[in-house]
Amino acid sequence: MPDPLGDISYTWPFYAAAVAGYLIGSIPFGLVLTKMAGLGDVRKIGSGNIGATNVLRTGNKGLALATLLLDGGKGAIVVILANIYLTQDYAVLAGGGAFLGHLFPIWLKFKGGKGMATFIGVMLAISWPAGLGVALTWLLVAVIFRYSSLAALVSAALAPVYIYALMKLSPLGDIYFGDVQRIEFAAFMAILIFIRHHQNIRRLLKGEEPRIGKKKS
Repeated sequence: MPDPLGDISYTWPFYAAAVAGYLIGSIPFGLVLTKMAGLGDVRKIGSGNIGATNVLRTGNKGLALATLLLDGGKGAIVVILANIYLTQDYAVLAGGGAFLGHLFPIWLKFKGGKGMATFIGVMLAISWPAGLGVALTWLLVAVIFRYSSLAALVSAALAPVYIYALMKLSPLGDIYFGDVQRIEFAAFMAILIFIRHHQNIRRLLKGEEPRIGKKKS
């Protein structure tokens, strides 16, 4: 059966970009850093998540910050490199691969994090003004309500809205601000973030979600 995207000689670089992004995104920095620091397996504390919020529950703020930066950085770097050496189409595939890699890492039997830091990193790389809006929204909601999950949900939901607004309002066009492809990509990632946070949504509705900095029993 022929490839619907075309001959493999044409499509293989697209698959390669997605696979490379996935493998880089699969690196579980939260787990690696906590084990290197002698804090054990971060999956056995708190929420069991490998992200920065759960790393913070170890009491080590430095490791939590490092996890945040590295998880965000792996999403940003694959997009930036693809944009520099290839095109936006490759960048979207590489960024999507990195995001999926963090959510479903092959090294951890496809049981990964919830993707917010990697999402922000990818957003900053595909449209830095929209990515900045997402990061500031997360920070604002987190400071006011002290719920990391709520901050993730609100900022993820607004990501495609920010790109659309910037695309319509900016006199500079879509070079830095956005286009339909990037709106669709942001919406795709936002949907996955909501799916990955389904248990958090349930706890938020019940008033049982732990606040930032509080150890989850």
